[in-house]
Amino acid sequence: MELWLPSVCLLSVICVLAVVDAKIKEGECDVCISMVTRIDATLTDEDRKSATDIEKKIKKFCKTALNSKDNRFCYYIGGTADAATGTLGDLSKPMRFHTPAEKICEKLEKKDSQICELKYEKQIDLDAVDLKKLKVKDLKKILNDWGETCKACSEKTDFIDRINELRPKHAPKKEL
Repeated sequence: MELWLPSVCLLSVICVLAVVDAKIKEGECDVCISMVTRIDATLTDEDRKSATDIEKKIKKFCKTALNSKDNRFCYYIGGTADAATGTLGDLSKPMRFHTPAEKICEKLEKKDSQICELKYEKQIDLDAVDLKKLKVKDLKKILNDWGETCKACSEKTDFIDRINELRPKHAPKKEL
């Protein structure tokens, strides 16, 4: 009976350490890292002298964020006009001191886990993929990205036929 107590304590310590030392893994937080890197590239040494100047640059940058994921990131940090929160200070202060984007995103994730849940949608390379092996959801996404629909499509082969019909217009094959 007394042997299980040290095991439980050891397991508790390991769990606590795992949570405390949570680092961003490869492929996680792509939107945050990309946005922080792109915003950081627009900053001059003059901008870095003041956190408020950096915050102004972030808001200006966020006005040009056309991608829905980039725009959502800006919303989460308070860079958009309709944002409900304002964590720009958590972003601008580390940027003043050239903190790497990964470290900034780790800190932002601790305050708001939604920031690292944002992921860019994968782009499908039509030259390298076999359409027959894709899911119907992916086939619909291809058509949607092209601004096209397939009203009479009821089976997977119908979507494939529609994509092959529209491919010369939207994604002609690349010649080698």
